[in-house]
Amino acid sequence: MNTKKLWIGFILVMVISFGILGYYGREIYREAPPIPEKVVDGNGNLLFTGQNIKDGQNIWQSIGGQEVGTVWGHGAYQAPDWTADWLHREALYILNHFAQTEFGKNYNELDEEKKAMLEKRVQKEMRTNTYNTQTKTLHISNIRAEAINVVGSHYSSLFMDDENLAELREAYAIPANTIKDKERMSKMNNFFFWATWSTVTERPGQEISYTNNWPPEKLVANEPTGALHLWTGFSVIILLVGIGLLAWYYAANRKEEDEHGNVPEVNPLSGIQQTPSMKATLKYFWVVTALIIVQIIMGVITAHYGVEGNGFYGIPLADFLPYSVSRTWHIQLAIFWIATSWLATGLFIAPAVSGKEPKFQKLGVDVLFGALLVIVVGSLAGQWMGIMQKLGLAQNFWFGHQGYEYVDLGRFWQIFLFAGLFIWLFLMGRALLPALKERNENRHLLLMFLISSIAIAAFYGAGLMWGQQTHLAVAEYWRWWVVHLWVEGFFEVFATVAIAFLFVRMQLINAKVATSSVLFSTIIFLSGGIIGTFHHLYFTGTPTAVLALGATFSALEVAPLVFMGFEAYHNLKLSRVTNWVNAYKWPIYFFIAVAFWNLLGAGIFGFLINPPIALYYMQGLNTTPVHGHTALFGVYGMLGIGLMLFVLRDMNLKVDWKEKPIKIAFWSMNIGLLLMVLISVLPVGLAQTVASVKHGLWYARSAEFLGTPTMETLRWLRAIGDTIFAVGALYLGYFIFGLKGGWSLKK
Repeated sequence: MNTKKLWIGFILVMVISFGILGYYGREIYREAPPIPEKVVDGNGNLLFTGQNIKDGQNIWQSIGGQEVGTVWGHGAYQAPDWTADWLHREALYILNHFAQTEFGKNYNELDEEKKAMLEKRVQKEMRTNTYNTQTKTLHISNIRAEAINVVGSHYSSLFMDDENLAELREAYAIPANTIKDKERMSKMNNFFFWATWSTVTERPGQEISYTNNWPPEKLVANEPTGALHLWTGFSVIILLVGIGLLAWYYAANRKEEDEHGNVPEVNPLSGIQQTPSMKATLKYFWVVTALIIVQIIMGVITAHYGVEGNGFYGIPLADFLPYSVSRTWHIQLAIFWIATSWLATGLFIAPAVSGKEPKFQKLGVDVLFGALLVIVVGSLAGQWMGIMQKLGLAQNFWFGHQGYEYVDLGRFWQIFLFAGLFIWLFLMGRALLPALKERNENRHLLLMFLISSIAIAAFYGAGLMWGQQTHLAVAEYWRWWVVHLWVEGFFEVFATVAIAFLFVRMQLINAKVATSSVLFSTIIFLSGGIIGTFHHLYFTGTPTAVLALGATFSALEVAPLVFMGFEAYHNLKLSRVTNWVNAYKWPIYFFIAVAFWNLLGAGIFGFLINPPIALYYMQGLNTTPVHGHTALFGVYGMLGIGLMLFVLRDMNLKVDWKEKPIKIAFWSMNIGLLLMVLISVLPVGLAQTVASVKHGLWYARSAEFLGTPTMETLRWLRAIGDTIFAVGALYLGYFIFGLKGGWSLKK
C-alpha cells in the first residue's frame, strides 16, 4: 500500500478524532451536573455548602477514593457503589415515611397497587430538578433532608467505629476508623449525596438524569433510555461493518508472498557491539521482575480480602495494609513495571539502530533509572500515608493519594513522572537522530517509532489537567485520556512499532512491508480508539452525544482485534523460520500470547461490556476486572515481558538459555490468568449482572448478595487460577535473576 497515502490517513485520523474529542470535552465542562453553592431544606435552613461537597470529594479521595467501592460505577469491586447504595437507601427511607403516613405500614408490607402509587410520589420527589441556576441554590424537601441525615448516619457508623456495623465493615473490607474525624465524615456524606443527586435528578428540559439514568434503580424510575437501546444496536452494526471491511482488506492485500524468504543464515545482530547505555538498561529489567512479583503478591492479598474482609488467613493485615492500599499498589505497580519494561526496551533499541552512542547517554540512562526508583518508592509511601489519614487534604493531593483509579499517585509524583518521560524521550530522540537522517527503508518506521515515543511522553500530561477540587465529571474526562489514550492507545501503537522494528532488525520481515503494516494498523486502531474513549464516560455526568459517539467508535476498536489470529500465526511462523531464530522462541511466544489476549481480553471481553445497554447493568461489576486483567496483564503485561526477554536475549547471544523455567513461567501465567477469569471472576460478574437487572446495582454489589454460599464459593475458586499464575511469576523471577547468577543458562 502507498506509504504516502497511509501517512495522510494517519494525520487525518489524528486531527479529526482529537477535534471531536476536544469539542465534546468542552460540552462535558458545560453540561456537568452543577455543584450548588448552598443546599437548603424546605424551611430555608442551610444544610451544607458547595465547598463542603468539594471538601467531601477530597476526603473521599484521601481514603483511597475509587479504591474503596465505586462512585458513578468507577473504582473497586469489594464495597458498594456508594451512589447506588445511597440512592436505594434514600428512596427506601422516603417510601417508608410515605407508607407509614398514608397506611400505617412499612412500604414492603403494602400490596403492589399501593407500592406503585408511592413509587410515583418518590419519583416525583427525587427526579424533579430543584436547583436554582440564578441563586445557585439546591432546594430539597424536609423529608428528603431527613433521609440525608439517616443515610449519612449509617455511613458515619460504617466508616468510623460503630461496633454494630463491624460485620458489614468486614464484608466491605473497610477497617474501623477509616475516617477518624466527624467533621470529615460529614463532608464526605455531603459529597456522596451530591454524587447521588446527580444520578437521579433530571437534566433541565429532559426526562433523563445527569448520568443518563444510571444506576439501575426501579424505585426511582432509573431505567435504560431509548438512546441506550438505539446506540447499542447501532454499535453492533458498526462492529459488523468494521469486520467486513477489514476482512475485505485482508483478502485483497495480504499476499502470500514470502515476506521472509531472504532470511540470513546467521543472526544479523550477532556482531553488534553493546554500547554502555545499552548495557545499563539491564538493571531496569531486574527492577521490572521484582515489581512483577511484588505486584502479584499485592493482587493475592487484595483478592483474599474479597473473602476474609480485613484479614489474611487470620492475620489482621488490614490494620497496616488495608484493602484500599493493597489494591492501589497492585494497580500502580502494574503500570510502573509495564511502562519501565517498555521504556528500557526503547533505550536499548535506539543506540542499536543508529549504531552510535551519544555523549553522556549512559549517564542519562542511569539518572532516569534513579528518578524512576524515587517515583515508585515515593508515590507508594505517599499513598499509604494518605489512606492512613496522616496527611491534610492539600498535602494528600500533592504527595498522597488522588483517589482516581490508575492515576492514584499524588500530583508531585505525577509531575516527577511526566518529567521522567521527557528525559526518556530526549534520550531516545538523540540516539535515534543519526538513523533518522539516513534516507533508507527504515526511515518511515523510525519516524513512527519516534512519534509513538513522543505520544507516550506527552499524553501522560492529561493527568495534570485537573486540580484538587475539579468537578468529578471533568476529572473523569481527563482521567480516561490517561487510562484509555495513554495506556490503551499510544502504548498499543508503540508496541506495534517496537515489535515490527525488532523483526526488521533481525531481517525477518521487510522494512517496507513492516512500515505499511504498522501505519495501517495504527490508522485502524486509532480510528476507533481515540473517540472510543467516550465509552468510559456514558454515565459520568456527560451529555447524550457522548454516549452515541462512544458506542459507535468503541465498536470500531474491537474490529481489528478479531483478526489477531493472523498476527499470532505470523509470529509463530517467524519463530520457526530458521535455526538461529529459535533462540528468540520465548520472547516470540509472549508476543503470540499478546495476540491471543488482544482477541479474548481486549476484543471479546471488552465488547462484552462496551455496548451502552450492557454497560448500563454491568458498570461497576466484576465483568469489568475480567476485561481489565485480560487486557492490562494479558496484552500489555505479556508484551512487557516479551520485550524484556527480547532485550535480554540480545544482550548475550553467545549463551544458551535453559528452557524449562521460562516454559513453566509462560504456560503457568497464561493458564492461571485464563482460569482466574473463567472459573471465578467472570461467573461472579455474570451473576451480579443478573442481580443488577432484576433488583438494581445496589443489590448486585451488596454484602447480602455477595455473601451467599454460591458467590462465596465462586470467589474462593479464584485461588486456583491465582496460585497457578503466581507460580508462573515466581518461575519468571527465578529465570530472569538466574541469567545473572548463571542458573538459567545451559552449561
